[in-house]
Amino acid sequence: MATPKSRGTTQGSHGNGMSTRVWFYSILLTLQYGAQPLISKWFIRKEVIVTSSVLACEIVKVICAVIFMAKDGTLKKAFKEWTLIGALTASGLPAAIYALQNSLLQISYRNLDSLTFTMLNQTKILFTAFFTYLILRQKQSIQQIGALFLLIVAAVLLSIGESSSKGSTGGNADLILFYGIVPVLVASVLSGLASALCQWASQVKKHSSYLMTIEMSIVGSLCLCLSTLKSPDGKAMAQKGFFYGWTPLTLIPVISNALGGILVGLITSYAGGVRKGFVIVSALLVTALLQFIFEGKPPSICCLMALPLVVTSISIYQKYPYHLKKKVS
Repeated sequence: MATPKSRGTTQGSHGNGMSTRVWFYSILLTLQYGAQPLISKWFIRKEVIVTSSVLACEIVKVICAVIFMAKDGTLKKAFKEWTLIGALTASGLPAAIYALQNSLLQISYRNLDSLTFTMLNQTKILFTAFFTYLILRQKQSIQQIGALFLLIVAAVLLSIGESSSKGSTGGNADLILFYGIVPVLVASVLSGLASALCQWASQVKKHSSYLMTIEMSIVGSLCLCLSTLKSPDGKAMAQKGFFYGWTPLTLIPVISNALGGILVGLITSYAGGVRKGFVIVSALLVTALLQFIFEGKPPSICCLMALPLVVTSISIYQKYPYHLKKKVS
């Protein structure tokens, strides 16, 4: 009977040391994710083939993860205990799901106006919470559920200014439904499922976050390489070369993006996929701030409206964690 009581007092809590580490990783990811659009804009030329930069990012991610594992002394043990079945269970399935999700998002984006796409895409935060409960039995308090809805509203507000400028696709209703709305909703479900599976692998199966990063990068790269066989990017790389349009500065956004991917894995491992959703939405505010500082682009009214919502949602989510009710004997 002592075990359930312990769970009730510790659920959502990692101790002071762990909490500090989670906040540190969250701040780093917020800054990286927020700055990434500007870094990519400054240092990646338009001639660079997108697939080449994505593949390079995955390679750098693997190299960085191996270095970090060697530094903390877990590299030998991890690879000694590594099995193919364990890797496929922990990382193969989420990586495949993410690959399918990205394909569905591309289909949807072509057939929806950007505002509708962005609004529907934010539902992945709720699906992450749902699958986290389904797979890990990690419940949310009423206040935390309210905070998640506030976060989604904030995410939509942050995206409205830029998204609405693209206007509508003007397609027919069936095309919009079956090739726009359905794919983005399925992608949101898959995103929530993959995030919960990653959290399950790291927290329940105790699969190393760095090792998961390596495995998922390898599986993701294989999927991407297969897709290039018939894609325009594949033909471009065959004709012009993998590093066409690259400069030494191109490595800056590639390395930055790779480190961001490692931080995502660490946050998912220590704090869960829902916390990652808060970080990513907060990063949109950082992007708006950096655009104002470096490009003189003032934040939109929607951005200013979203700021207190983000702060409020984070505060509520942290202050009111779910606690198991004590049974009265």
